[in-house]
Amino acid sequence: MDFLPVNIRISDARILIVGGGRVATHKATILSRFTSAVTVIAPQVSDGIKALPFRWEERDFSETDLDGVTLLFVCTGDHTLNHHIHSLARQRGVLTSVCDSPAECDFTSPAIFREGGLTIAVASDAKDVRRSIRVRDRIKNQIENGTLSIE
Repeated sequence: MDFLPVNIRISDARILIVGGGRVATHKATILSRFTSAVTVIAPQVSDGIKALPFRWEERDFSETDLDGVTLLFVCTGDHTLNHHIHSLARQRGVLTSVCDSPAECDFTSPAIFREGGLTIAVASDAKDVRRSIRVRDRIKNQIENGTLSIE
């Protein structure tokens, strides 16, 4: 799998997260640094998600939830359901990240560091997420301690 690193303007995007557990909370927390225009749908939504400035609904996913969606994160923990949602999204041309199946992802989320107007993203093409995080953290530490100048 090869992924092209790109930045996507999300100011007008409709973003949907399907799932309300640990992985969905992690994705939602990252997204909250960039936008408040996210909807989360899951039978149970974590307190962490409820604390974010997002719209959330505690119910099962419905195909009509994909209406008008630009970016979709599928994080239900149910592989069969995730695959089904991805198939429906693909038919509609919705860019989808299936959190438990990199092979089904149209995009992946990099490890991100933001400082002012600079965003540094480190990605591993979904092969070694922990490595991406370690590299991001090293860059962050070097910037914060002045070893690496961003000026």
